[in-house]
Amino acid sequence: MKDFLIAFIGIIGLCCHMSQDLNAQTILEKDTVRKAGLSLQLQAGYAGDQIAPFWMRSNQFGSVPLDGGSGSLIVRGFKEYQQLGEWKGRAANNNSLWDWGYALEGRANIGRTLQAQIIEAYAKVRFAMFEARLGRSRDVMGLNGDTLLTSGNFAVSGNALGVPKFEISIPEYYRLPWFEGLLSFKGNFANGYMGQYDMSPGAFRVPSDDYRLHTFLHQKSLYGRLGRADWKLQLFGGFNHQVQWGGENERYGSAFDLNFLQTLSYVTFGKAYGGRQGNPIPRSKIGNHQGSIDLGASYNFGNVSLMAYRQNIYEVGALSKLANIKDGLNGLTLTNNRFRKTTSNWDWKTLLVEFFYSKDQAGYPWSKPTASGDEDYYNNFEYLEGWSYKGVGMGTPLIIPATQARSGQANFPGDFFISNRVIATHIGASGHVYNWNVLTKLTYAKHYGTFATSEYGKSTGRTFFPTGLLFTPVNQFSMLLQAEKELLPKMIVGGTFALDQGKMLDSGVGLMIHARRNF
Repeated sequence: MKDFLIAFIGIIGLCCHMSQDLNAQTILEKDTVRKAGLSLQLQAGYAGDQIAPFWMRSNQFGSVPLDGGSGSLIVRGFKEYQQLGEWKGRAANNNSLWDWGYALEGRANIGRTLQAQIIEAYAKVRFAMFEARLGRSRDVMGLNGDTLLTSGNFAVSGNALGVPKFEISIPEYYRLPWFEGLLSFKGNFANGYMGQYDMSPGAFRVPSDDYRLHTFLHQKSLYGRLGRADWKLQLFGGFNHQVQWGGENERYGSAFDLNFLQTLSYVTFGKAYGGRQGNPIPRSKIGNHQGSIDLGASYNFGNVSLMAYRQNIYEVGALSKLANIKDGLNGLTLTNNRFRKTTSNWDWKTLLVEFFYSKDQAGYPWSKPTASGDEDYYNNFEYLEGWSYKGVGMGTPLIIPATQARSGQANFPGDFFISNRVIATHIGASGHVYNWNVLTKLTYAKHYGTFATSEYGKSTGRTFFPTGLLFTPVNQFSMLLQAEKELLPKMIVGGTFALDQGKMLDSGVGLMIHARRNF
């Protein structure tokens, strides 16, 4: 235990983060964001017999109702920076380069069971454009057009609770002073602790009676923007990189000759380890890696702005050979720049359309060969719960864990995610109707299981290993409709309706109403 504490302290000491932290806002938030305050929210309703409907629980940062009839109390206190958005120098009313903030949010659910969760708990400090943050926060990772409407980033979508971590970041684009502000960039570097994870017994090279090992998270990103402040066209590009790692000494014994800091450096740079003469450890990167390389462009037409983006998926190396280039998230977002500037009883704010494809995975016999074979997104041989945190997938919710799927489908033993070969079309829209702020999501997906449950089977290079398990392709439709209204000053009421229909998830409906008081 002492060695573990020393190692964890080493993580904190090494980190230098640059994060894309995007605190979720309710659909009622106005143009002026509150700088500090306290809010109390009461929620009650029905959320399905077996599990809450898909869009009622997905991309909610782990803050979801219980299934069946339930009630919830959500309490949040926070302090935000005095100067928000891109760093443009000292604010007129604040001569200091320093600022600080915090957030603490808890949720208590009362239904068939009692449940209490800490959704957010962090403190942060800023110096000019730099930020340091410690704790659990609402984070996403990846380039998209709208964090509320999207189906979810591949890397980190805000689907699960945030992993406690320390990070140093440039959280908003910083415009470099040269070339009249042509170039801007932001990014993050973070390390955190994910808890104990079940490890595959086959991953151990030494005898052990405990297959649950301490697991850490490494994360970094760098995104750039090309375009001056007055340009209508802006170009975006960047990457993000996530790694689950930990427990190498316990699994490999004395054959693993790296100390904690050396291991972290291998993880950070994606450097392969093993395969040396006399060393029984096969050559491979340390940990479970995934991320995306993103491209985007936006154009301001005056009354509306259009953004197009693409997230290219990488996990075990196929993208370096463009073997899985078919897979990725494609999106278009149309934003109304005149929203709330008219007297109309209804108006639209944002329209988003996305197409997600993850069926290829460089896993077909005719795919460009790679040493690692099919990518098998989110599943991992060593980490039995794959790319998840506390039993919930950390990436796009369109890739389904077996624990959330309708029973009866083929699932390869040891795979946490039952369907990661998905084709999906997603539409999101927001606006207001007669003083009600509304948001809707509509998603149609077709699921094909994994390559382990396909006719081809798993693969390594050109060698295929059919398992005899066949997943029957199924369709799934999910929708969400949410509305909120300020009934009295600082008193907001609203409701959420969600529906699932199809054969991937249990069909059902959910209806929740809520009241929130801001102080």
